[in-house]
Amino acid sequence: MTHLSIIAGLGNPEEQHARTLHNAGFWFVDALARKYGGAFRYEKKFDADCCRVNIGGNAIWLVKPQSYMNLSGAPVRGVLDYYGLKPEELLVAHDEIDLPPGTVRLKQGGGHGGHNGIRDIIRHCGADFMRLRLGVGHPGDKSQVTAYVLKRGSSEVEAAVERNIDDAVAVIPVLVGDGLNAAMKQLHTKDE
Repeated sequence: MTHLSIIAGLGNPEEQHARTLHNAGFWFVDALARKYGGAFRYEKKFDADCCRVNIGGNAIWLVKPQSYMNLSGAPVRGVLDYYGLKPEELLVAHDEIDLPPGTVRLKQGGGHGGHNGIRDIIRHCGADFMRLRLGVGHPGDKSQVTAYVLKRGSSEVEAAVERNIDDAVAVIPVLVGDGLNAAMKQLHTKDE
């Protein structure tokens, strides 16, 4: 059975980054906090905004590292260590250029796929955590990726990412109650 204790959304702090595609992970945990009545508060000991919500009878920490995307690992590790949680209990939500907008995928473990936030979490926590990959699309040329994710998407892309987030929020109780495979089946068959 999947035990979920912490959901970390990846993004960059500061207002100018709030609506960039790279902050899709922040958008996701913000949506969970709204749905489940959580209010984020900055926790200096972790360098992260944190809140605790109850989903399906389970207390789950929502975490937004404030250390900038490429240094997300230490804040996430800090929360895990402080509360005595294992990396296997962690779900990391992040933008994914290798998936088109409107596609969202769950998976357990794996590599970083060139995502520097995931790379840093692997460095601090190992690779056994769950990932929620929110498709934002690819600009078409590798040299344009950084500029693409660090700006707002078109209205169509933003709307597709928001739909991803709605679908992902809806599947979290399945993940908590029935496990990763059931959640993956529900989320992945929705797109087909």
